[in-house]
Amino acid sequence: MSRSSRENQKSYTNVYHVILRSINQQEIFYDNNDRSKFLKCLKLTKEKYQYDLYAYILMNNHVHLLIMDKENNLSKIIQSLATSYAMYFNKKYQRIGHVFYNRFKSKEIENLGYFLNVIRYIHFNCEKAKMCEFDKFYWSSYHDFFKLTSLTDTTRVLKIIELNQNEFQYIHEEYRKLKGFEKDNFELEEINLDDKLAVQKIKEQLKIDNLVSIQNFNNRKRDEIISNILKIEGIKKNQLARILGVSERLIYRAVEKNRN
Repeated sequence: MSRSSRENQKSYTNVYHVILRSINQQEIFYDNNDRSKFLKCLKLTKEKYQYDLYAYILMNNHVHLLIMDKENNLSKIIQSLATSYAMYFNKKYQRIGHVFYNRFKSKEIENLGYFLNVIRYIHFNCEKAKMCEFDKFYWSSYHDFFKLTSLTDTTRVLKIIELNQNEFQYIHEEYRKLKGFEKDNFELEEINLDDKLAVQKIKEQLKIDNLVSIQNFNNRKRDEIISNILKIEGIKKNQLARILGVSERLIYRAVEKNRN
């Protein structure tokens, strides 16, 4: 079944849970300056596209956002955000190429219960990943709900869910007691390509008919091609090794060599 376009996936509430993932699961935040820069990029896109930000968290290799896209600019918003941060990241770490997958994941939010659970799930992402307790993690919107001013549109959120700050804190603590973040899964469906479709997409990108011939390229060119193929969302390292007829170890070495 072909994937529907974003135009056909618009939400009547205009509220979306967005996950922006890095290429090859590489880290996108090496220090707090990187995280601060991403939030500045987020603030600039808010000013440009006039959307509401209801929740966020900055994980090591991906970002969760809950956005109310009033003007139906979701693709432009995420593209602008990703491009701005990628330019900073590549310049700082002297690298080239994509930082994020070209196609982000988004899920429309159509009811209040789902809306509330996604907010809590986003805030608990750090705890689910065993990084630290959710209320001690600085790089999420949770603490914004207890500030006078913040990047997050907290007043709007509290009005929607009809809770005050104390109640908001309480429902997060209850979520922890019930281990809701372990039971819920709002990571959005992963895209996995079967071998036939993966081969088709690789041939289209490389404009080459015989993929096995990649083995005959010199090491530098071969490793660069492998790294670029893995930027196609849905193609896995072990799958690519199988398709090209090479070892998984060779695939991993190629990725490491072309990481910077």
